[in-house]
Amino acid sequence: MFEFIRTHQRLMQFFLLLLIVPSFVLVGVSSYNERGSNDGVATVDGKKITQQEWEAAQRRQLDQARQMMGEQFDQKLFETPEAKQAVLDQLVAERAINAEIIRNHLTVSDAALQKAILGIQAFRKEDGTFDMDRYKAALAAQGMTPDMFDQRMRHDLAVQQLVGSVQQTAFAPRTVANRLSDINDEEREVQEQLFPAANYVAQVKVTDDMIKAYYDKNAALFQVPESIKAEYVVFDASAVEKQVNVSDADIADAYNKNKARFTTPEKRTASHILINVKKGASAAEDAAAKAKAQAVLDEVRKNPNDFAKIAKAQSQDPGSAELGGDLGVVQKGVFVKPVEDAIYGLKEGEVSGLVRSEFGYHIIKITKIVPETQKSLEEAKPEILAELKKAKMSAKYTELAETFRNTVYEQADSLKPVADKLGLTIQTAEGLTRAPNPALGASPVNNPKFLEAIFGSDAVKNKRNTDAVEVAPGTLVAGRVVEFKPATKRPLADVEAAIRQRVTQEEAAKLARQAGEAKLAAAKASGDTAGFGEAKIVARTKQPTINETAAVAVLKADASKLPAYVGVDIPGVGYGVYRINKVSQPAQPDVARRKQEAEQIGRAVGNAETYGFVEALKRKAKAKINVKPADLGAKSE
Repeated sequence: MFEFIRTHQRLMQFFLLLLIVPSFVLVGVSSYNERGSNDGVATVDGKKITQQEWEAAQRRQLDQARQMMGEQFDQKLFETPEAKQAVLDQLVAERAINAEIIRNHLTVSDAALQKAILGIQAFRKEDGTFDMDRYKAALAAQGMTPDMFDQRMRHDLAVQQLVGSVQQTAFAPRTVANRLSDINDEEREVQEQLFPAANYVAQVKVTDDMIKAYYDKNAALFQVPESIKAEYVVFDASAVEKQVNVSDADIADAYNKNKARFTTPEKRTASHILINVKKGASAAEDAAAKAKAQAVLDEVRKNPNDFAKIAKAQSQDPGSAELGGDLGVVQKGVFVKPVEDAIYGLKEGEVSGLVRSEFGYHIIKITKIVPETQKSLEEAKPEILAELKKAKMSAKYTELAETFRNTVYEQADSLKPVADKLGLTIQTAEGLTRAPNPALGASPVNNPKFLEAIFGSDAVKNKRNTDAVEVAPGTLVAGRVVEFKPATKRPLADVEAAIRQRVTQEEAAKLARQAGEAKLAAAKASGDTAGFGEAKIVARTKQPTINETAAVAVLKADASKLPAYVGVDIPGVGYGVYRINKVSQPAQPDVARRKQEAEQIGRAVGNAETYGFVEALKRKAKAKINVKPADLGAKSE
């Protein structure tokens, strides 16, 4: 089971993400409409997934990964056949789930939908209240209307309802969890006998022929790679910023046109008492409820400071009664009209009369009012300046980036023209090799794409500028070879001493292994303990008391028959022989850790069952992938 989980880890992560994060908040709405070629890359429930839809899904994955990973983003990781296959598998799974939702007429109530929307963190202010302006802006940015958003949200909730029921109800039998924890907790008593390679160095005789043979066999170790000294220029946001100006008049104009943005609306905190009137109540029942509400109102007016105490005793609203009637900070559009009108018609500390709504009779009190505030132009200026500059830079970037690309290409014999035109600095880098150099870190010339360009035949042979290379989002680099040094092999005389030392170490390690293997065979035959050290405990949950490589081998060894023996090559040390005397459980198990392990095992089972469930839905929907494995590595046109 656990091997299955490791093998399908990428799809597991997708299904977990599907259950946890509504997709529209992060990456936009997937289009489920048919478009493009008649040759679908896959078919699910009789409907095609087009090449264009697959490519769009790959682009969305790239955009999301770029946002999440920042400077660590590497596009090559997402251009492999395996990555493209995973995206297609996700699309097929989505379609299969959608088909099952439609077949079963799964729906989400208005109340559940409202609760989910109000709970989305992206739509909430710093104080935790729902921000209607932020909500509308987020939808507008994705070209969505509230109705479209509701539809997509209902879909996501239906997916959670369908797939989440499998994930959340899965469990691992206690015996399985206990057995796995027992294996993890297992302790092995072991004795060690080391055969250090250093003890056999004196026996090694290294000849000139051995040195020459090593030199010839390991030529790559003595290769001095080709290298380049290069000039380069970098075009990025800082280059654009130098050519963008925002005037005070621009800032004042933006402020006057968007004053509402810099207004913090009035904030009201309210409490209420509700006396219920059921739907379809008779006139007599309504009158009785009203009379009871009036009696409560009279009590409130006699003791206005006891509103919370009275609400806790008398209110029939289960959501707020226990809180003394507290409704928190109210939002327009959340409460029914008569209640909302009353809330916004009262002053701080004021108590309403009886307010009739479809739920019954309300008594409302405004506990706090924070007046509306307006940022001054001076206060809003830094924010507006940053936004206007960003907008102008965004527009200017495209223009200047095109100038950069064209200039380094059209005037390819020098970087000076592009540097003069755009105000860039020509920099120099030495010792560039085809592979990135860790010592150069995040330098733009250490980027694999730039190194590939600077080592191109035209750049090396003709000393022409490279094309503009995008080494990071919004960052272009062009370079020019100043000096090229071809690869060479270091002379044998220069490396002879190092080779002699290496051969000596290898030969000594061989002798140590021979001695150790002889001891291992003798111990297995006779059970003799001579030469072994003191007994030590080795466990997976504790810091190794012997060499880490040896500890892994000891814990993997078959200990069904004791004593058991294992021999291990220990890098940098020599050879070790280990005698396993006893296998046991710790005297005091870590109960908290075992509980955590059981939960992890349960989640793993849930992941596996979720995967199996979705695979069954794909079979039910007759899902079929139509592209050949060879096509997955091809770049999209």
